[in-house]
Amino acid sequence: MTQEAATKTRMVDPNMVPRPYPGRTELLPAGRFTPDAQWLGSLMANKYPGVVAEKLEVVQLFDSHTTKLRVAVDWNEAGKAAGLPRNLCVKANWSGMFDDVDIHALEARFYHFLTDNLTAQTAKCYYSDWDDDGSGRGVVVLEDLIDRGGKFGHSTQHCGIDGVASALADLAKLHGGLWDSPLITPEAAPWLPTSMNVPVDHDQVRIMWHWINENLKDPNFCAIAPKHYLDDPRRVERAFDKLTEYERAFEAPYCVILGDCHQGNTYILPSGERLWLDWQLGRRGRPWRDLTYFTVGSLTVEERRHHHRDLIAHYRDCLIKEGATNVIDLDTIWNEQIPRWVMYGIQAWVANMDYWGQNGLPMNERFFAAGEDLGSWKLLLGE
Repeated sequence: MTQEAATKTRMVDPNMVPRPYPGRTELLPAGRFTPDAQWLGSLMANKYPGVVAEKLEVVQLFDSHTTKLRVAVDWNEAGKAAGLPRNLCVKANWSGMFDDVDIHALEARFYHFLTDNLTAQTAKCYYSDWDDDGSGRGVVVLEDLIDRGGKFGHSTQHCGIDGVASALADLAKLHGGLWDSPLITPEAAPWLPTSMNVPVDHDQVRIMWHWINENLKDPNFCAIAPKHYLDDPRRVERAFDKLTEYERAFEAPYCVILGDCHQGNTYILPSGERLWLDWQLGRRGRPWRDLTYFTVGSLTVEERRHHHRDLIAHYRDCLIKEGATNVIDLDTIWNEQIPRWVMYGIQAWVANMDYWGQNGLPMNERFFAAGEDLGSWKLLLGE
């Protein structure tokens, strides 16, 4: 059997991963749902026997591709003895949207199987669980990061050249920690998707076409989009398909990537170090997807035009210092990888809705400008 055929066989139904707590016989809630103390206590008791949530207060609710619910919980003595904090963040798919993707189960598996092996920091997870019926439902219970005294990143934060360089050193720590590791092979982690080999990746444009069309109705969006894109919006679909073909054919070591690597999926500790959050698109992949997405999205257009290649070189040096081997040379990264992966950012932000929590207009401007400056469309489409 070829490697490609073996991969397809393993991924017949990646959601059929045995759940970690078989004693939980009821399914996780679907659709609109707000947990109460009884439900959360019963859930946590699967991992922490005897735990009871005596009182639960909803502090903040935020819906986007997923539901993030900040809660304050009064635990019984068993909960306190288990070290469960009062303030927690519960993540699941209770928004009533995006039922056709498996990002919630994937994030739960990521926290359950992999995050303890990362060298880079991420949020402490107290509980992760998923349904093994193929539905893609999952839930994670995380620390409330506000208690750390830092701040959440936002896609439009301006951190300057030095701030981006510091973040790229942290990103290299994330990628280098499980670089070419036996822990992330398809045999060791069959639940872990390979970048651009699952529909949530290679069909993103088609999945999100409704929202792309919504942005095409916005005169502010149209004012910054290239004319060739507005004349033929499906160009982004064809270019993205070419990116998929290129990545699948490329031979290089794999690492763990965040997959949706922008400042809005980070938390900045008081020390300045970044925690990497939101593992719903976590992948076995190559680092250039994260690197391009984070760097282009974090720099102003003028900053990128003057400092982009130097920052890429800085990241590569940091990656090698973190132990990565057989890293492709800087010219190949700069000329072949970065321009192509700009298209990942373009397709992501043309489908963004601001009410999901990240401002799309400046990000679209940055990625559209990078696409023109670096020749991304021509490199991918030959036109």
